[in-house]
Amino acid sequence: MTDKRIVIAGGHGQIAQHLTQVLTAHGDRAVSLIRNGDHVDAVTALGALPQVIDLESASVDELAAVLDGADGVVFAAGAGPNSGPERKDTVDRAGAVLLADAAEKAGVRRYVLISSFGAGEPVAEDLDDGWKAYINAKTAAEENVSARSGLDWTILRPGKLTDEDPTHSVSLTEPPLELGEVTRADVAAVIAQLLDTGGAVHKTLMLTSGSTSIVDAVDALG
Repeated sequence: MTDKRIVIAGGHGQIAQHLTQVLTAHGDRAVSLIRNGDHVDAVTALGALPQVIDLESASVDELAAVLDGADGVVFAAGAGPNSGPERKDTVDRAGAVLLADAAEKAGVRRYVLISSFGAGEPVAEDLDDGWKAYINAKTAAEENVSARSGLDWTILRPGKLTDEDPTHSVSLTEPPLELGEVTRADVAAVIAQLLDTGGAVHKTLMLTSGSTSIVDAVDALG
């Protein structure tokens, strides 16, 4: 049993819900940051402690107060596929930056940022505007977080997300990695392992399904 307190921004998201279940099963305490009060019961049922806070309007001080005493934070929030470019910036970029600011203020060093394949690379001109805005927001978030010496950050870029059952086997490596699929449950399990070991600090990681157990894949990164 462990007893880490992990704060998850975007706590009602699908990866976040998987992560809450994994953390709870390990004896950790997941604190779910949710914007919509209607989601309190859902995250509570998974074992999380809900905290209703809007990353688009909260101040650094307000969020830092929620993070006080945490052992790590995970940015799992997102504006969603039906949102416009403006909200992709205010959530996927600015929300990640706000969480990093608040973590530093609260003295929480461990920060895992869920990003995406394509971030940190030139965006093809033939992609739709929504995807361009998303990738640009993720790239900007990565650049901000990775420049911070006050955080033990890890950036995780999953491939195409699926809702299949977990495989417990992945390819996890620093770039480059060929694009592939990965289950949301496996993404959550990788994050939980990163948090448990404290490994892969100051590394950007690509993640797809693969043939290496999650434990071994994370251990190999140091």
